[in-house]
Formats: sequence, structure tokens, C-alpha cells
Amino acid sequence: MALVLPGCGGEAQDPNTIRLVAWKFNNPGLWRRLADQFEQLHPPLKVALEIAPHSSTAYHDLLTQKLKNRSSEVDVFLMDVVWPPEFASAGWALPLDQMLPPGEKERFLPAAVEASSWHGRLYGAPLYVSAGALYYRQDLLEHLRLKPPKTWPQLVSQVKMTLAHQGNQDLAGYVGQFKQYEGLVCNMMEFVWSAGGRALLPGDAGGALSKPRDLKAVRFVRDSLIDNAAPRGVLSYQEPESLEVFAQGGALFMRNWFYAWPILNDPARSKVAGKVGLAPLPRFSGGESASCLGGWLVGLSAFSTKPEKAFKLIKFLASEQVQRRLVLEEGLAPARRALYDDPWVLKAHPHFKKLPPLLATARSRPRTPLYPAVSQGLQVYFHRAISDEDSDLPILADTADIEINRLLGLIKEE
Repeated sequence: MALVLPGCGGEAQDPNTIRLVAWKFNNPGLWRRLADQFEQLHPPLKVALEIAPHSSTAYHDLLTQKLKNRSSEVDVFLMDVVWPPEFASAGWALPLDQMLPPGEKERFLPAAVEASSWHGRLYGAPLYVSAGALYYRQDLLEHLRLKPPKTWPQLVSQVKMTLAHQGNQDLAGYVGQFKQYEGLVCNMMEFVWSAGGRALLPGDAGGALSKPRDLKAVRFVRDSLIDNAAPRGVLSYQEPESLEVFAQGGALFMRNWFYAWPILNDPARSKVAGKVGLAPLPRFSGGESASCLGGWLVGLSAFSTKPEKAFKLIKFLASEQVQRRLVLEEGLAPARRALYDDPWVLKAHPHFKKLPPLLATARSRPRTPLYPAVSQGLQVYFHRAISDEDSDLPILADTADIEINRLLGLIKEE
């Protein structure tokens, strides 16, 4: 259920009330405090808040239903970084190019601007970002004089060496997110990208899962990680499960998002506080380290009756002052580049100094207006491929490519 928090006089038809449908923060009341700040800066404008569910899927369902109905109950909304192609193609979001001219775009992380764009136009203002990263037990690696692994095979070798030295049967080597859900796509695309592969051929010309580099990456996960360097239980792990295992000292390596760092270094929540390192994800020989881009953007409804006033709210939310507040009050990584050198930010979160190199490797998931359907197909394929050691990978990949081609064909028919 969505929670509606009206501003001071927040009726949908009030010409001075901007209705914002927002993703739920962990910090209660932060959206209302931001709305109050905006109202103080821009009288007589008011902000009526609708706080959507914390689940990205549930939020997507709620928001798209409003937009399909051309609802006047939404002027400004948050978008997951994978949604702009869908929202732009459906005619639900207005372009925001006038807000971010070329000089202003350079103030944001390139990956965030790319994710916000579709067919050369900007449909979202970057709010905050995240990316996949490798967390590791720094104390255990240093004890064996090992540096963080640069390649995936090197990670497997370090797992075997460390576990043999520790003699601890309860210590897992690697944990990530391999349950059949969106997080699986993020994890698996990081392997595929770092092998030089991709899910879609250039120009949405078709699926690429049956290409040799893609198959190499999937085969490695199935044969070298699952039930080997990683416990079989990771096939049912999402972010909370993998984080809990690592925080309790149960794993040597973990793939997770930026939010995990403060949790892992909080002695009240973690047994490994002060013993954790952060590094880019490994790659395959001849490939490059690649992480999946996460985060949220701010969009403008094509059905807003007050777009100029709504635009002021978007500009405010994308401002440096608001993004600094998101860092200090929520611990979110900003989309603005300058904040990674900001003294206040680094004082509160010293590890932010390590994030720019990780974000430099960030990539967007397959970009298509039919991403929710394509993602579902990828989830089914990846999970079947890595969960069965006897799976016929080429046949599974061919089948997945055929389904992706069918979906892409629907776009070309329109």
C-alpha cells in the first residue's frame, strides 16, 4: 500500500500543489523534510507526497497504472535507472533536456546520464546511484599476503587457498544474489560484461546470450562458483541473505551494492566491522571489470497540468544541496561528481573516496522499452543455466535468444 502524505493544502487540482510519487527511503520522514525545504524556497508552491512501496516491482506497478490512466495524481515521480526507455517510448515522461544542457550534464556521473537518456533525449534527472562491488575479508587476505583478486579465476583460487588455511568448514568462499529475481540479472550481467559479452546485440538486433563470450561467463558461474567457491544456497539468496552471511563472518567474498558498507562496519550489526575491504568486481582474462548500475532518477509526467512548476521541484531534487542531504541523512551515493570530493561528504562517509573507480565501471542493464519482459526472460534463463550442473547451456541460451527476439520484434511492429 502507498502512504499518502499531503502537503499544506495538497489537492490534485490545486494549481500550486505538485504531486510527487516517491520511492520509500529507509530514513522515515526524509521526503517530507525535503518537501518542506522546497516549499520554503518556492512559495506558494506545495508538495503532496505519495510514498510508494519499498519493492521496486510493486512501485513500478503502482506508478505505471497511474500513468496508463493519464492520472492527475502524479506530476513528478521517481524512476529506477532501467525504466527511461519504457517510460519514454510509452509517452509517459516528458524530456528534460532544457534542465541539463551539455555543460550541466558534465556535473553528473556519465553512467547516470546515460541511464537517464533514450534516443538522444534526457527523460530523468539523476538523483542517486549505486553499483555492484566486491566486499572481501581484508584481514584474511592480508594474513596470506593476498591482494583483492583481479580476475574471477583468481578469486576462486584465493577461496581455495584461504579455506584450506582456515580449516573452517562454516566459512563460505563467495556469496552473491542468485535467486530468480531482478538481482540475478544484475549479478549475471556483471559476469557476462567482464567476459566481453552482452545480452542484446547492438541496435536491439536480437539476443546475444548464445554467443561464445556469454556462454563462457555463464559456464564459469555454474561450474566454478555454484557448489564450489560459493555454497549452493546462494541460488536462493537476495541482498539481505548474502549480507547477513558476510556480516556474521560466514564468507570470504561478497558481491553487493554500496549500501552494505556502513552496515558491515557497524559493530552493533556486524561481526566483521573494521575487517572489510572494498574493490572493483573481478573480470575474465582479456575483459574489463564491470558493475551493474543501480539508482534512481526523477521524471516529469507527460500528463501533468503544471509542468513548469513541477520542473522546479525536479531541479531542486537534482541539486547539489539535496544530493548532499541524501548522503548525510540516508548514506546514498550522489549522482553529482563534485560531491565525491566534498569535505562534508567525506567526513561522514570516508569510503566514498573509493567509489568513483567503482562507478567508472558501471553499466546499464539491457536498454529496451520492454525491459520488464526481457528481464523476466533473463531471470528464467540464468537461473536454469546455473542451478543444473548438467544443463545444456547452448540450447538454453538459444531458447532465451528466440524469446528475446520475439519481444524485440513487438517493438519493430509498432
